[in-house]
Formats: sequence, structure tokens, C-alpha cells
Amino acid sequence: MRLRYVASFTLPLLLGACGDSYTPVDVYMAKTPECASWQEASRFALPRGISVSTTAPVTLPDGGAEFTFVYLIPRGERAIFLSREYNITQPKGAVITRAELVTFYQRATNAPAEIVEPIPKVPDMLIAGATGEETIWRVRLRVKEKLPERFDLVPPAFEIALNKYPMRTFTYRYFADRKAYGLCS
Repeated sequence: MRLRYVASFTLPLLLGACGDSYTPVDVYMAKTPECASWQEASRFALPRGISVSTTAPVTLPDGGAEFTFVYLIPRGERAIFLSREYNITQPKGAVITRAELVTFYQRATNAPAEIVEPIPKVPDMLIAGATGEETIWRVRLRVKEKLPERFDLVPPAFEIALNKYPMRTFTYRYFADRKAYGLCS
């Protein structure tokens, strides 16, 4: 009787200890202080199959830029934003400005791209829809003022399954030969 009680109590504890093991990789994108290498895109994996990715921004004529981030949330998962700000910072430093939200929308991966529902603000959380294996959440941001030669963009961190996780700091610089801002490493 006593053995059955101990086994029924300890088995859930042992199984709980075997949960998601996650170690964030390259939380800070830049690999070198110069950050001189152009990078086409960057993807950051989070626990439970959740990820965020981005490509080079669109450089605006006045020296600002438009950024696009794509979050993939697998069916049955959710991620809660710990803040609603997308901060533009000095490299590993102070906030310069906040990117303004242009659009934020979702669609299932099996739905046509033209069927989207834009929302007017950064939502409290990202939830996967039931109609597809993954739900795409896409955010477009804009900074109108002139950006420095090099800067970081820090999306909000997440809470996933009651645990807080850092978000990658995406690193950008102006590439004179391309006359554009780009991701750099």
C-alpha cells in the first residue's frame, strides 16, 4: 500500500521534470562588434514550436524604416506578451525610440494570404487558430525618424506555459553599398 502511494505521488513529479528543456540560442543577434555582414533573415526559436522571424527592413527615403516580424504559433499553443513595445535601442544600450505599429494580423497557414483580420494594437497574447497546423501572426512596424548607422530592435518578450522567455535582440546597420538598412551579424 505504501509503495503504491509513493509511486503514484512520485511519478507525476518525475514526468513534470521531463518537460520542455529550452535554452535560447543567440539571444543577441550580432556576432561581432562591427556587425559588418549582411544577413537576409533571422529566425529565433522559442519553446513549444513557437518562433519569430524577420527579414531586412524597407528603408524609407527620410532615413527611417519599416520592419516586418512573423510569429508562428502551432495549434494548441499561446504566447503572452510581457510588454507591447518594440524598442529601437543603441547596440546593447538605451532606448532611442519605439517603433509604431502599422498593422498586426493573423491567418492560418492553410488560409489564403488575402484573408486576414488586422487588429489596431499589439494584442495581449498570440493564440493559434484551430483551422491550421500553425497560425501566422504578422506585425509591420515603422520608424519615421532617421535611424543611426547601427541599432538594435527588441521585440517584447513572451510568457509561454507560465515561464518567461527572453526575445532575440535583432541587430541592424546601414549598408552604404546597398543604400539600405539590413540585418547584420
